[in-house]
Amino acid sequence: MAGTEKSLRGQVFDKIRSDILNGKYKRGEELVESSIGKELGISRTPVREAIRQLELEGLVQLVPNKGAFVTGISEKDVRDIYLIRARLEGLAARMAAKNITPELLDAMEETVVLSEYHAKKEHYEQVCEMDSKFHKLLYKASGSRILEHTLTDFHQYVQRVRMASIMKKRRMEKSNDEHDAILTAIREHDEEKAELVATRHISNTVENLKNYDLDSVLSKGE
Repeated sequence: MAGTEKSLRGQVFDKIRSDILNGKYKRGEELVESSIGKELGISRTPVREAIRQLELEGLVQLVPNKGAFVTGISEKDVRDIYLIRARLEGLAARMAAKNITPELLDAMEETVVLSEYHAKKEHYEQVCEMDSKFHKLLYKASGSRILEHTLTDFHQYVQRVRMASIMKKRRMEKSNDEHDAILTAIREHDEEKAELVATRHISNTVENLKNYDLDSVLSKGE
């Protein structure tokens, strides 16, 4: 029973966090426990516990005698996350060059091939899907659960910004080239080069962010 309750709390937390990050709930909007519980078909208790956990992550602010309000991700948060990701993804690629399994290598190669195919067809949503899969496989290939968990969270935090960026044809093609360079270094077990090109990949994304009104992107819902 305890395991079931923990699983439910985790599911509720993931759902509310996803709704905040994808823009369903706007910054400053109140999270009403009873309404969310009714929507999910559950009691208020797991909703309350999820909201408290979200406060610890900085995505929600609890105001005494008023309620829980969405803080969300700010423009500064996005820039900070990408700067941190640049270092950590470089580390993940270095570790992947040493630890990757043949199965994960095949899976990463498949995402690169499919992403290039969809880019030529201008299937932007599929390219975004392959982009996410490539990075998740990279994190897993590092062989570090801690690094995988940290980078997966960061990847989710900036999902709207990432999608806005990758849906520009020029950046989409450049990103595919960068993924191919990362994959080549990992395949050759060149740890130093893998770290360099992976770090550069995220740094290029940071530079690309200058072309966007991040506050506008973050304020949009689905």
